[in-house]
Amino acid sequence: MDWLERAAELRQWTRSGTRAPHKPLLFLYALGRFQQDAEGELRYSAVEDDLKELLAEYGPPHRTTPSYPFHHLVGDGVWAVRTDRGTGSPGTGVRELRETGASGRLVPELRSALRRDPSLGDRIARVLLERNFPPSLHADLCEAVGLEPGWEPPRGDEQRSTARRQRDRRMREMVLTAYEYRCAFCGYDGRIGTSPVGLEAAHVRWWAFGGPDDVDNGLCLCSLHHKLFDKGVLGVGESLRILVSQRFVGHSPAAREHVIALSGRPLIGPQPGTPSVAATHRAWHADQVFHGDPRPGTAVQVRHPFAGPAVESCP
Repeated sequence: MDWLERAAELRQWTRSGTRAPHKPLLFLYALGRFQQDAEGELRYSAVEDDLKELLAEYGPPHRTTPSYPFHHLVGDGVWAVRTDRGTGSPGTGVRELRETGASGRLVPELRSALRRDPSLGDRIARVLLERNFPPSLHADLCEAVGLEPGWEPPRGDEQRSTARRQRDRRMREMVLTAYEYRCAFCGYDGRIGTSPVGLEAAHVRWWAFGGPDDVDNGLCLCSLHHKLFDKGVLGVGESLRILVSQRFVGHSPAAREHVIALSGRPLIGPQPGTPSVAATHRAWHADQVFHGDPRPGTAVQVRHPFAGPAVESCP
């Protein structure tokens, strides 16, 4: 039984690049808990809040519930649920899951495979992360679910069985060159000698969701703004101006200066002759990653790509 293929082929609801990371998040959480207690079960009522927090931070912008993956992951052959009445899930209803004492854990065959080969958990986690989340979030997610991965390189046969497409390693250089080695949000351009430091090529439409390794799907961002962009705090609106989520709260001078004050500012770059971020990729990020509505800018036309008509904002 190829557990890596099962992890790579989890059945998820998809439509036009819509994110549905509910099952991968539960699977990662279960792997983390297995590392801590290989025999333990996850009672829905005990882990519901943990799963809600994971979905709120790493799931889609719209509200969702952990009851769906708790029930539906069973169909992928990696997860089993039982209740006080016996084996089998009572369904996706939150009340039923709570009142029947529903508990879940990895299927016995997978638990046995993980005991025989402890590195298998790392490799499964790697597949789940690469298929569903951008690299900037991988370490944070592992910490959130309690995983301590060794990140062993995948073996040749594993790479062939789980990889549908390969990343273009030239993208970083192409994007950084297009933006002249400056953060498109704040202008940061630090170097050590001749090597840029703290600058990264960010995918606007995530690679895991069909985002191409092209300049018009990339932004040169500093490490801070890359993380905030992938977390949905920052976005790019019409006229290529920066969006800042109203859900972001920061009272310190640093938060105001480095995040809130960006609202409504135009992107820095790219240089003439190179394509700016394509509207289709901006729209995907706004719909699937950016959280809530944007803050008003300062005397500029700013609107969410999926909102109504733009309005003139005030200082």
